[in-house]
Amino acid sequence: MTNQPIPATQNDAWGFWGTMNEHANTAWPLAIAAISNATGESLESVRIFLDSRHGRHFADDVQNGLARGKNVQDAINAAIEQWMGWTIGRQTSRDYGIPRGMPYLTGHVIHCEIIEESLAG
Repeated sequence: MTNQPIPATQNDAWGFWGTMNEHANTAWPLAIAAISNATGESLESVRIFLDSRHGRHFADDVQNGLARGKNVQDAINAAIEQWMGWTIGRQTSRDYGIPRGMPYLTGHVIHCEIIEESLAG
């Protein structure tokens, strides 16, 4: 993965990038790499997730970490730990078709990629 370039946001108005404000330039490559490592999903799949409304919610949790005095990398890591600790429940599985019990972060990264592919197809 270290040889692959970090994909640029395609949604700088909102999603993760827009929510991170002045931290966006620093946080973007750190978040993409860390989420890819945690979920095993591709950098492009993570880019799609971060550009989505789910990426905005993820950024809210990163911002919460920053507000508690964490540095950007530690805030991202804490958000990843939180999202990976949650699992997809019955209602989310029904609403999005993500298998129940899957780690929340992994499920939403995969879901965003599937939605993007279906819209392009």
